[in-house]
Amino acid sequence: MKWLKRGGLALAAIIVLAFVVLATWEPFFARETVAPPERVYTAEIVRDEYGVPHILGKTDADVAFGVAVAHAQDDFATLQDVVAMAKGRYGAIAGEDGAQFDYIYHLLDARGTAEREYPKLPEDTRALFEAYASGLNQFAEANPDEVKLGNLFPVNGEDVAAGFALRQPFFFGLGNVIEPLVSGKPLRREFGPDIPGFPREVSPTMPASAPGEEAEPEDVARRARPVLPLGEDAGLLGSNAFAVAPEKSGGPTTLISNSHQPLRGGVAWYEFSVESEEGWHFTGANFPGSPFPFLGHNEHLGWTNTVNRPDMVDVYELVLNEDATAYRLDGEWRDLETEWVTLPVRMGPVVLPIRRAVHRSVHGPVIMREGADGAQEAFAIRYGGIGRIDQLDVYYRLNKATTLAEWQEQLARMAIPSTNFIYADERGNIAYVYNAAIPDRPEDVRANWRGVLPGDRSDLIWDGAVDYSEIPKLVNPDSGWIYNANNEPFTAAGEGSDLSPEDFSPVLGIERKQTNRSRRAYKLLSEAELLDRAALERIKYDMTYERANYVAVLWDSLERLEAEGELAQARDLLLGWDFTADNEGAADALALLMIRDWMSAEYQNKAEWPDTGEKLAEHVAHLKEHFGRIDPPMSELLRLRQGDADLPLDGGSDTLKASTTWEVDADGRLSLVHGDSFIQWAEWPADGGKVRSRSIQPFGAATTRPDSPHHTDQMELYAAKRLKPVHFWREDVLAHAKSRQTVTNAP
Repeated sequence: MKWLKRGGLALAAIIVLAFVVLATWEPFFARETVAPPERVYTAEIVRDEYGVPHILGKTDADVAFGVAVAHAQDDFATLQDVVAMAKGRYGAIAGEDGAQFDYIYHLLDARGTAEREYPKLPEDTRALFEAYASGLNQFAEANPDEVKLGNLFPVNGEDVAAGFALRQPFFFGLGNVIEPLVSGKPLRREFGPDIPGFPREVSPTMPASAPGEEAEPEDVARRARPVLPLGEDAGLLGSNAFAVAPEKSGGPTTLISNSHQPLRGGVAWYEFSVESEEGWHFTGANFPGSPFPFLGHNEHLGWTNTVNRPDMVDVYELVLNEDATAYRLDGEWRDLETEWVTLPVRMGPVVLPIRRAVHRSVHGPVIMREGADGAQEAFAIRYGGIGRIDQLDVYYRLNKATTLAEWQEQLARMAIPSTNFIYADERGNIAYVYNAAIPDRPEDVRANWRGVLPGDRSDLIWDGAVDYSEIPKLVNPDSGWIYNANNEPFTAAGEGSDLSPEDFSPVLGIERKQTNRSRRAYKLLSEAELLDRAALERIKYDMTYERANYVAVLWDSLERLEAEGELAQARDLLLGWDFTADNEGAADALALLMIRDWMSAEYQNKAEWPDTGEKLAEHVAHLKEHFGRIDPPMSELLRLRQGDADLPLDGGSDTLKASTTWEVDADGRLSLVHGDSFIQWAEWPADGGKVRSRSIQPFGAATTRPDSPHHTDQMELYAAKRLKPVHFWREDVLAHAKSRQTVTNAP
């Protein structure tokens, strides 16, 4: 019996040892980062009454250092998640969900791209990123109790660049290609779903739509961690944008930025202003992990963005040899590049090391899977902007541009892979650029670029992007206004001012679609004689649906639905709805729930519409369980919640005043997670006066700091559809300063 006892003790010791190893191995296994070059940075962080930071410094690099410190003060938790993603270690924080992104980090060779391309960036741009990394390191060193993961810091500029290389492709839908290839599902890449009743008629001024961007899975959870759009999550991104010239506004040149992003996490906006003695003076917002704003304005000009969806990704099916170690190209066999990587996957108190193979061919990343016959299949993907990170330099130069010509010169580099740009400036110019580094596909080669291409032909492997002259753009249209609401570029400025699709090659793969927001904006802007502030506010906060497209499909099906009892009452309630999600109609709450399902089916290219009877029964049951009635006020159902604040909301999933997606809380209320996020309204007076702007965030500057007074202090303004002043000019900054702090990494 003694040997059994000794064996049991040995087994227990092995188990304890294994637990200790699994609980501690990951930080030691992680790639070491060389700290940025030693340099002293000093910045001043001036915060206004809402805690929004204005960062001042002698040099641009000083300011970038201050940006990192200010953002960390408000949301260090999210910044750490972004850093972990940029190092391929997010699974050690977020478990299996995080490991998905770590796998893609390796698949896309985000680190290799940064290692190759970051040293090629101009010295002043690299200085900006090294300073930003130093700011993150400074905060981590000063606040070790907040650091989530061992050996996560220090970081350097290359780490920050790797984060850009990882995240940018998902803004144009790369996740919608990767996810089905990995899971074995069919690719949904057509411009319009093959659904009975889907409207395909094209009118002279408003073509029928195809799927758009903003749907999200039904079970979205409220997250305080980054969201990279992957698979169905790739539909998260939307926005509205408006620019109006002085002759149409009756006064100032106006730029309205109305982004629709998740309200929390790694692609949620953070508002700040920067000002250096080297001429960098800009106000706007960024995503965590960036030293500069991605949108906003300086003294002379400004811009905002909306997601566009050109055909940016090509898929190639490779011909493999018997043991799947080589692929055929132009009649010759080439070795398939294979690298084994270790993904850290947190499971409770331990982190499991999961080994995965990552494959690449000359086309790009390769996804291997088992086919229906059990044989290995291999699909290579190639996407616009692959292997490039010079967007880091372009955004910096855009921040400091002073004229339309300088601004376009940067966009013409085709370095920012996607997103529409809407522009306005002090001289009264307005512009729209359908920005996209669309692959320069050979037009003299017959190929179905929207399908799966043969991978054994090198003539189908393109290199680089089309020229800037080939993409759609509008400057100073006769209508005096420009907008985009994630619609095609051919409805942007009104009849007589719009571009024609006939003028652009079909090989570009420019989407042909409308959203409800687009239909409403086009209609309201076209009808307005004057687009002054009051008129633009009515348009921006419009909450009406057009009975068109997926909305028409849903209501047509309700008219055909046979029902009895309470379901018949619910059907009739919806049939009498006024198509306005303004909290005033008895059907608003039920309509909000129903429309989301049909919008999701269209936006995600699903093969069929939802079952009307089933969905109606599901949503009626939800309302009865939590409200005891089928017609509660929508304001009791749809809420803006953060900490102890709980406010009523209006607007729908695809209305100009957007409440796009939500989490269903335990009490049955819908807590908004994605919709109107950062809003900025800028005006350049016609008389040449100084630019002025207003803005709002859904919660406050300190999104993940519950003890901060700025955790929820913008919520009431947001819910009331009001904006707060932006303090752009130095005298305003100092006049409204509620705190001033000097930050430095000096010993």
